[in-house]
Amino acid sequence: MHTLLPALRRALAFVVLLGCVSACSQAALAPAVNTDPRHGQKIDLPEPANPALPSLFLIGDSTVRNGRNDGQKKGAQGQWGWGNPIAAHFDPSRINVVNRAIGGLSSRTYLTGGHWERTLALIKRGDFVIIQFGHNDNGAINDATRARASIGGTGEQAEQIDNLLTGQRETVHTYGWYLRKYVADARAKGATPIIATLVPRKRWDAGGKVVRNLAEHAGWAREVAHREGLALIDLNEAVASKYDELGRDAVLKLFPQATPDEHTHTNLAGAELNARMVVAGLPAPLKAFLRLTEDARPVVDAATLPDETARDPTLPTLFLVGDSTVKGGGQNGVIGWGERIAPFFDARKLNVVNLAIGGRSSRTFFTEGRWNKALAKVKAGDFVLIQFGHNDGGRVGDPANKNRASAPGTGPETVEDRRPDGSAEQVHSFGWYMAMYVAQARAKGADVIVCSPVPHRDQWEKGRDFALVAQWGEQVARAGGAQFVDLTGLVSDGYRAAGTGTVNGFFADARTHTNDAGASFNAARVVEGLRKLEGDPFGAFLAR
Repeated sequence: MHTLLPALRRALAFVVLLGCVSACSQAALAPAVNTDPRHGQKIDLPEPANPALPSLFLIGDSTVRNGRNDGQKKGAQGQWGWGNPIAAHFDPSRINVVNRAIGGLSSRTYLTGGHWERTLALIKRGDFVIIQFGHNDNGAINDATRARASIGGTGEQAEQIDNLLTGQRETVHTYGWYLRKYVADARAKGATPIIATLVPRKRWDAGGKVVRNLAEHAGWAREVAHREGLALIDLNEAVASKYDELGRDAVLKLFPQATPDEHTHTNLAGAELNARMVVAGLPAPLKAFLRLTEDARPVVDAATLPDETARDPTLPTLFLVGDSTVKGGGQNGVIGWGERIAPFFDARKLNVVNLAIGGRSSRTFFTEGRWNKALAKVKAGDFVLIQFGHNDGGRVGDPANKNRASAPGTGPETVEDRRPDGSAEQVHSFGWYMAMYVAQARAKGADVIVCSPVPHRDQWEKGRDFALVAQWGEQVARAGGAQFVDLTGLVSDGYRAAGTGTVNGFFADARTHTNDAGASFNAARVVEGLRKLEGDPFGAFLAR
């Protein structure tokens, strides 16, 4: 264990560097992407992944979707809107969750900036739209900096202005008028609109209670929902009540630790709490699309698997570390690519040892002690290929996820996972675990290759699967002295060449696990990626 301490220190130092700021830094976090209309930006927003399915559209401000929806690359302690973690609560095979909220906008400027028009074009009969505005509806109606405020109230008052920011003649309406506009337009498309009151700020009154917004936008949103006969998610009251229950010290941990003090935008833990409050308030038709309470992704019983060892200890060994997409074990016809890759190598020159196990994430492969056992087998001159990601998603702390989610990003921040028995685990980012693997394997003298995950059956045709996971993996590999294989891209390209009909025959289940044919196909893509590595490290070991 003592021989691993220098490598672990390097890993920890490395993830601090990746996080860009120290956890104890007092520097202010970078602001959200500036979406003020004066910049004329056309923000790239997501579209439904599967247009054939119903969609849940989210429109609002930065408390729903902050910046580029990535925490400003500061990991779990950056700024996050609740529209990001809420997607994990829904079954993606039955509904799309499309977060088209934009930081910096109000009920007025989301409309006047053309963002609602572009969103409305995607909405169809049977869809749902959650509407949450209010944080940016105060301030100046007309100025040369933001000009985003709506008129207070829910009436028909209007004001004609020559907008100093846009240079356009504009009629400014009340907050309630803009909400009713979104409602009417959504209904005209056959969709179901839902009003959400704005999330509360981190502020307390003289009595120690979190300040509510009943006299302004939260109250006006309630009024619109009541008059229009809409479902209402009273997020302002629900979250404020939860904050009161948790207490001030716990609430402070739900916001970025920054200077100046951040009172509006939550960190990832706060966004997850807000997302849970939204889910609790969903109307019945939308609750029908929630995931089953139990995570259906299997966790293989390790006691049923033999401990693989190198056939010839005098030879270099390629160790494979990952999940069931690397080693499925044949249960229910599931075969991972790692079980079909050995024939591509010359067994007289290289051992292939598959240490992957189904149901593990970058986090649980470490916490269960599997990484330490794997590392004990590694010697100088070996290779370690690591592929995680399929089981790293979801909400940290959700027992239905079998406590395997890692925090997003590559930074040093942690998220506390508190168990019903009172114990707690400080959960690190995906990049933290991967960086530790890289550093410790390289400290043993091994070459390390990080692979992005193989794509899902229902995602490769629609765009880039595992985009963020691949980005984080490549970042860790490059910074840690490892090499990176974009396996997601290689397999997706191969699937496109093979065609949908052929690819559908590669899977043993609905969307994730391959059968024998699919495993062999993916193994060939892995080898394709290995052949392209800098320095051709596997050239001497591949079968001719």
